[in-house]
Amino acid sequence: MLYHLFEFLREQGTHFPGIGLMQYISVRGIFGTITAILIALFAGKKTIALLQKKQIGEEIRNLGLEGQLAKKGTPTMGGVIIIVSLLIPILLFGDLTNTNTLLLIFTTVWLGFLGFMDDYIKVFKHNKDGLNGRVKIAGQVILGLVVGLALCFDESLAFREGNAVKAPEAAVQTIDEVPAVESSDAFESNAIMTTIPFVKNNEFNYAWLSPFKGKVGDIFTKILYILVIIFIITGCSNGSNLTDGMDGLATGVCAIVGVTLGILAYVSGHVGYADYFNIMYMENSGDIAVFMMTLVGALLGFLWYNSYPAQVFMGDTGSLTLGGIIGVCAVLIRKELLLPILCGIFLVESLSVIIQRYYFKYTKKKYGAGRRIFKMAPLHHHFQKENVEAAIKKPVIAHPEAKIVMRFYIVSIMLAVLTIITLKIR
Repeated sequence: MLYHLFEFLREQGTHFPGIGLMQYISVRGIFGTITAILIALFAGKKTIALLQKKQIGEEIRNLGLEGQLAKKGTPTMGGVIIIVSLLIPILLFGDLTNTNTLLLIFTTVWLGFLGFMDDYIKVFKHNKDGLNGRVKIAGQVILGLVVGLALCFDESLAFREGNAVKAPEAAVQTIDEVPAVESSDAFESNAIMTTIPFVKNNEFNYAWLSPFKGKVGDIFTKILYILVIIFIITGCSNGSNLTDGMDGLATGVCAIVGVTLGILAYVSGHVGYADYFNIMYMENSGDIAVFMMTLVGALLGFLWYNSYPAQVFMGDTGSLTLGGIIGVCAVLIRKELLLPILCGIFLVESLSVIIQRYYFKYTKKKYGAGRRIFKMAPLHHHFQKENVEAAIKKPVIAHPEAKIVMRFYIVSIMLAVLTIITLKIR
């Protein structure tokens, strides 16, 4: 709202020092980050006290994990802190006429409500299964459908493929010499395209997968694209949920991913940088960077209380929401195929659960007794598990939780760096 107020005053001819600051993505992003951190720090303390007063604590089952029982009674549903710390600065500094911003706000509220209901059933109804799995998936599918339809039909989400700037007379030498975009006609509004890592001409058109041509081919491509978006958003949301199993783990990993997506969004929304890196230029994607910078601020503020030993857990209210935001952001900037690299932690956590479950069922059917590949899934608990099963030939020594979390951070940073350098390594 401050952004729109400053813009209104500027258009009315009002002049005072700093009135033009809100035009800059970087300034609004910094303001959003600082505000989110402060809100999380101050609101977090009061929220934790309220949760403790209402006895909204985590119920712990003894799974033989080091330090597990000490967490019993720790307040949960702390994802509310993240959501509030994110939305308030966005309402202040975000462009609320930007479709990207509106989609990300909708994602936050929608998945936040879904996760809140899941936590509510677990805590207040004492049902450890929480919200029905089909209801969760249905909610994620609806979100994917909304985002997919917006990308297919909303021209404000258009982009320019190839070089961001087409200079007819002379080649652009530096990013400071880039001329202005000639017209909106240069944007490929109807193209369903994305970025492929490590490929020189790294723009992939989903239409190439269609066996049909003409209008039928266009419809098939859009349907395929929407299905891919639904899969990505659902996968990211559930992957983040599975990663949230140690103090500060999901919070820190999501912050690292958020920084990376913020950089990619900023580059994609800057005509000069987009041309320099030869990536798709999206005129309105700059505000995605503001949103992601604010999200990182909210996560850093929450990490103040969520780091080991945690004073509060985010619960599904936070984990489902964070993964969904990451998935939607990647789709909006057409970098969804980079997610297996960037969100490698989410990927291996999810795969570890899938592999463990199906291998156990297979061995139980074949040998009469189920066997496990990992000592425990998701993967982070494998390194924390104290009991060593006979099926593991080379058992991994149980590590302290703080060490596991820090090593996952390091891996996540390495994956983030690798994701960014794919812009130049082709």
